Amino acid sequence: MTPAGELNGDRHGANPTNLAAALLDATRAGDETAALLAALAGLRERDLDRVRTDRQTALAFWCNCYNAGTQLLLDRRPGLYRGLSRSLRFFSVPCLTVAGTDLSLDDIEHGIVRASRSKYTLGYTPRLLPSSFELRYALDTADPRIHFAVNCGAESCPAIRHYEPDRVDDQLDLAAETYLDATVEREGDVVRVPRLMLWYRADFGGRSGILDFLRRYGLVADEDSPRIRYLDWDWGLEKGQFVG
Repeated sequence: MTPAGELNGDRHGANPTNLAAALLDATRAGDETAALLAALAGLRERDLDRVRTDRQTALAFWCNCYNAGTQLLLDRRPGLYRGLSRSLRFFSVPCLTVAGTDLSLDDIEHGIVRASRSKYTLGYTPRLLPSSFELRYALDTADPRIHFAVNCGAESCPAIRHYEPDRVDDQLDLAAETYLDATVEREGDVVRVPRLMLWYRADFGGRSGILDFLRRYGLVADEDSPRIRYLDWDWGLEKGQFVG
């Protein structure tokens, strides 16, 4: 167990990226999270300047927040995940608080990391009625690699990594490459890709963008243009899918 003195959110000062990373690490280790959650909730707007203005910092911070939030919800309210109503229950209840604002998994993923894009229209339309917090913190564009970085507890989800601002682009490339290598199937002129590439088709740039994405990671040859089909998604609960 982590020494009691190290559980205090004050140890990380007002550095939001350190707090989010420490919270994620605490959920992995089964350590107490109350002090870290209180420190995140008590951040001031000026503490979040780099999260608001620096893309790498934002990606690392919000991915760690999302993955920690998932684990916290699965620990505290696992019943919300069960059944077909999970989309309305599990993803929409607050999972943690940042700078006094309660945030759900949907708020973090779709409102902030995906640049305030709807999760219901393949990503082609904006979210309705975004909050003032969302408007301040939403990234300018949706980086499709984040779909291989955030974990909602499903068996088909990608593994959880601890993201760092100065390494986040390399880490997101590794996450995407690792997940695609393990899931993409090829048979003749058909390539079967993870279903999340259908759910967030616009994030990937449509069919041509998906093929370019597969070429980027060496799964489709430059001159090749196969048909795309989408694999089934396993919603079976799989908590704690951490790398390593």
